[in-house]
Amino acid sequence: MKLVTYSTAEGGPNIGYVEDGRVTPLGGSDMIEYIEHGRSAERQPGGESLALEDVRLHAPVPRPQKVIAIGLNYEDHAAETGAEIPEKPIVFAKYPNTVIGPGEPIRIPPITRQADYEAELAVVIGREAKNVSESEALEYVFGYMNSNDVSSRDLQFSEGGQWTRSKSLDTFAPIGPYIVTRDEIPDPQNLSIRAILNGKVMQDSNTSRMIFSVAELVSFLSTGMTLMPGDIIMTGTPPGVGMARDPQVWLKDGDEITIEIEGLGSLTNPVKAG
Repeated sequence: MKLVTYSTAEGGPNIGYVEDGRVTPLGGSDMIEYIEHGRSAERQPGGESLALEDVRLHAPVPRPQKVIAIGLNYEDHAAETGAEIPEKPIVFAKYPNTVIGPGEPIRIPPITRQADYEAELAVVIGREAKNVSESEALEYVFGYMNSNDVSSRDLQFSEGGQWTRSKSLDTFAPIGPYIVTRDEIPDPQNLSIRAILNGKVMQDSNTSRMIFSVAELVSFLSTGMTLMPGDIIMTGTPPGVGMARDPQVWLKDGDEITIEIEGLGSLTNPVKAG
């Protein structure tokens, strides 16, 4: 099932599912509540389906409790940045202020001149996870999304290694357009992943090249940190980021960046200054 948070001219937000280019209401207005409790008497499918072009899609999980990101999780991306291959996952945070949905602008503030794109598979947690084993970890996953770990490279490297600050600027975590539930993605470690900037493919890889798998990451993070329904894990980016190119490529006003992961649709965002 492909789940969306959307609104119409009559109001919203609403929770629905996408099928054959149409959105059908599922009842309720909060994706985290739906993830946690599913359908109930108050949250049953109902109402007329609408064409996708007649609704506004929002971030599928507009205000997650946690957005946890992983650095250097593709060996060839670590190589292109000159970093050593990590022995354990490198973890940092992106806060809820970063989250935007499809079509919303990534806004580049005056404090950075080096905004970069990062195509990433995002994992949405489905139930409370604490100290889960790697063999059981995927059972705690609700679904998957496209995501873009937008990063301010000048802040990241000029202030003593500010990963969280440089990646937590407003609008720096586009996600969507929908959550694809786990049953439709039997193997998250075999998905093509691409970033396309102004029509040009910049990143083109496969999640099979991740150093730490989704199951490993969920298990690792759940040790000492309780993962909650609706929490998002951004699992790292493949090679081809703007920072590692010659000449370097930075997001700028007027750009359009698209993230495409196999089975998860396309996430496109314009880029605006300020």
